[in-house]
Amino acid sequence: MLKRAEAGTVEVSDLRQGLSVRRETDSLFSGDLKRKIRRMTPTTRHMAFINAAHTFTHYSLLVLPTAVLAMAAPGGRFGDAYGPIMALATGMFVLYGLGSLPQGWIAQRVGRKVLLFCFFVGTGLSLVATAFASSPFALAIALGATGWFAAIYHPIGTAMLVDAAGDRPGRAIGVNGVFGNLGVALAPVVTAFVANQAGWRAAFLLPGIACAAVGLAWLRVPWHDATVRRSLRPFPTIPAPLVRRAVIVLMLIAVVSGLVFNAFTLLLPKLLEERLASRPDLLPLVGAAAFIATLFGALTQFTVGRLIDRTTLKRVFLPISVILVPALVAISYARGWSVVPIAGLVAAAIFGQVTVNETMTARYISPELRTRIYSVRFFVGFLGAAASAPLVAALQERTGSLMAVTLVLAAFGSVTLGCALFFPDRKEELQPELWALAGGGITVAVAAAE
Repeated sequence: MLKRAEAGTVEVSDLRQGLSVRRETDSLFSGDLKRKIRRMTPTTRHMAFINAAHTFTHYSLLVLPTAVLAMAAPGGRFGDAYGPIMALATGMFVLYGLGSLPQGWIAQRVGRKVLLFCFFVGTGLSLVATAFASSPFALAIALGATGWFAAIYHPIGTAMLVDAAGDRPGRAIGVNGVFGNLGVALAPVVTAFVANQAGWRAAFLLPGIACAAVGLAWLRVPWHDATVRRSLRPFPTIPAPLVRRAVIVLMLIAVVSGLVFNAFTLLLPKLLEERLASRPDLLPLVGAAAFIATLFGALTQFTVGRLIDRTTLKRVFLPISVILVPALVAISYARGWSVVPIAGLVAAAIFGQVTVNETMTARYISPELRTRIYSVRFFVGFLGAAASAPLVAALQERTGSLMAVTLVLAAFGSVTLGCALFFPDRKEELQPELWALAGGGITVAVAAAE
């Protein structure tokens, strides 16, 4: 509109409409998004909030790994050692896993819109409470509440996203993955900057307020049921053995990738501090390096999302899995600035797998069961994630470095490679109508229920 105003061709009605939209969205959108908001459909509006929720989910879980570098100080309330403070996050990740399991059941009773509101406000207020914690016990309780409310997003938000995306969910899942990893990437760099300028408490307080504010904005968005759109085209009948094979891989990879993903994002700031800088005044440099490394993962998820709409899942999953193990071994021994590109390669492999794994459910599980399967899958995955904080803390405290941790993660990465080899490679994934010719099929709903 600004370009049209400069050319003298804008109408008064256009200006009035534009100003009206800006008044309603100033707190959420800026720049190009403001000018495009009028053209947003109910589906794209919902997906914008789902993507924002994904960013806040990962951001909220990763404030502590960088904030701890400022919290650990001689004579401080929480001690001067990295390991014991990180161990206080164990409850957060345990509840992050346990909390995901009942979400499908709760959604059937209260609705997805209410649950997503609870996610935004509950996670935001829990971060605010963390900022005011005055003892290790209070910090552990506040972090636990953060994990409990953050657990809402993945089973609910991912199911909403896949339903809204239609027959080719890869691109939507890839874009959503970019937003999630934007939270992973921003958490260390923003936390490092804020903690350096205003203290570690502000690093929890500011994102908490922002998250709760987005939740209030979500209440004003009219509900749009994407299940009406998906019902226009029935889900194909898929042979039961293939469904069971896919589900086995899905659940096994959930445990392993949950541990590897979470452990890597937790240890990255400390790893970069060990290899690049150990002085407190260089904390922003560590945050910036972590941001650059994680950005590789975000970009990979977008690329993988586009690829899996054009080819089978295995043909993307296998090359990514092959990269992971040698990259983790390499980062165990890397020193100096070489650790940054290697960390980027690890992030690309780990985060790229996430997009593949979420698309597995979309291609092999019927819409009626997706929310429940996502709940079970993320519960299983977060059990692995819950083990990451004590694993990182214990091995780092015992050995004095993170080399042992990354070598253990490399061993788990070999399980991921085995899952990629076992996963089916079927052209019917891209042409669902061909499943009718595969023979021996039953509905995915029955196969999954068995």
